[in-house]
Amino acid sequence: MPSSLPLGSRELTRRSFLRGVGAAGATAALASCAPNPGSGVTEIVFYQSKPEVIGYFDQLIERFHQEQSSVRVRHDATSNIAGSFVRETPPDLGCLNYNFEVSRYVERGVLSDLGDMPEADRILDELQPLIDVTATYPGRTSVIPYSLMAAAVLYNRDIFEQVGVEPPTTWSEFVAVCDTLTAAGVTPIYSTFRDPWTIAQGHFDYSVGGMVDTTEFFTELKQQGADVGVDSPVAFQKQFVEPVERMKQLVQYTNEDAESRGYGDGNLAFANGEAAMYLQGPWALTEIAKSNPDINVGAFPLPVTEDPDDRKVRVNIDLALWIPEGSAKKEAAREFLSFLMRPDVIDAYNAEALGFGVTEDAAPVTNTTLVELKEYYDRADFYLGASQLVPQSIPLQNYTQSLATGDQPEPILRRLDADWARLAFRAPVPE
Repeated sequence: MPSSLPLGSRELTRRSFLRGVGAAGATAALASCAPNPGSGVTEIVFYQSKPEVIGYFDQLIERFHQEQSSVRVRHDATSNIAGSFVRETPPDLGCLNYNFEVSRYVERGVLSDLGDMPEADRILDELQPLIDVTATYPGRTSVIPYSLMAAAVLYNRDIFEQVGVEPPTTWSEFVAVCDTLTAAGVTPIYSTFRDPWTIAQGHFDYSVGGMVDTTEFFTELKQQGADVGVDSPVAFQKQFVEPVERMKQLVQYTNEDAESRGYGDGNLAFANGEAAMYLQGPWALTEIAKSNPDINVGAFPLPVTEDPDDRKVRVNIDLALWIPEGSAKKEAAREFLSFLMRPDVIDAYNAEALGFGVTEDAAPVTNTTLVELKEYYDRADFYLGASQLVPQSIPLQNYTQSLATGDQPEPILRRLDADWARLAFRAPVPE
C-alpha cells in the first residue's frame, strides 16, 4: 500500500515490485543466506504470511543481515502455523494479524513473555484494551503490536463536491446524503456481497461499532461462558439488533448488482466513479489507485446515531509480534524483533502499508486519506471490529451475507448466540 494519494507512477512501480517478489524470491533469498555449520551464526525462522508485504519483509531481512552477522533470518510464508505448533516446531518469531485465532496460542501460554523488552514499554496505553479483549495470559505480555489499520467510509471527494454534500456527522445526515446522491443519479454506496468478508468488516462492523462498545460487549460475553441468550445480560440477539437494522438500511443505498460483485469489482468500480462511497479499509486504496491514480479519496467514520460524539473508526491490530515458548533461539529472535521495532523501521513500514503507528514515538500518518481519521485515532475514538472477535469456526461472514441479501436479524442473531454458547461450553470460563 502506498504512503499517500494520489500516487505517481514511481510509487506504483515500487509497490508492484514488492508484490512481485513472492514466494519464489523469498526462497532464493533463504538459500543465499543459509548459515554454514559451525559458523557461529544463529538461524531463526520468521513466520509472516500477509501476502502484500512478503516482499517488503524480505527486504527488511536483507537489511538486517547487512547490519549484523550473528543472526540469519529464514522467512517462512507458507507453513501451516497450527501444524507447526502441534509438531512442536513453531517459528522463532511470528508477525501476524492479531485476532481470535491467534488468541488460542496466547490463552494456552505457548507464547513467551516479552514484558521485559523496552519495545513493550513503547506501546500506546490506549491499545491495551484491544489486546486484552482478544486474549491474555496471566502475568505475560504475549504480543507486541506492530501495525494498526483504521477503516472507515471511503468517499470520492470530487463527487461529494459536485453534488453539494459533505461528510455526515449523524445517522439522519448520512441518510440525507444518500438520498441527495440518489436524486442526482449517483449510486451512494458500492457493495460487494459476493465476498462475505467485505460485508463483515464493512457494513456489519461499522454499524455495530458505531452503537456498541465491542470491547465491553465481548469481555462480558466471555465472562458469561455458555450462558448466552435472551435472558443473559449480553447477547447478540439483544445488543446487536438495532445496529443490524441500521446495516440493512445501508443496503437500500447500494448498487443493484451487489450480490454478484466481489472485492476486485468494487475497487475498480469505485476508482471509475461508479459510486460515491465504499465501505473498505486502507488496504483497498492501492488497488483503487492502480485504476485511477488521480482519484481524490477521503474517509469518515460511519455515523450510526444522532450524536456526532458517537463517531468512531473501526480498527484492527493488523500485525503483532510474538515469540513462542518452544523456540530454542529466543535471544536471536528478540534481536530481530528489536530491529523491526526500531523507529526508522516500524515507521517506514506503517507509512508504506497505510497503518497507524502503535508506539508512543510513532510518526504521524501523512496519507491524504487517512489524515481525515487521525483525530479519532489520536483521542482513542476507535473500536475493534466485532468480526475480528468471533472465532472463525462460527460462520459470521456467511451470516452477515445472509443479512445483507434479505434475511431478518432476529433468527440470525439467535443462531449466533447458540454458536457462541456451544463454543463457550467447551472452553474454560475466564477468571
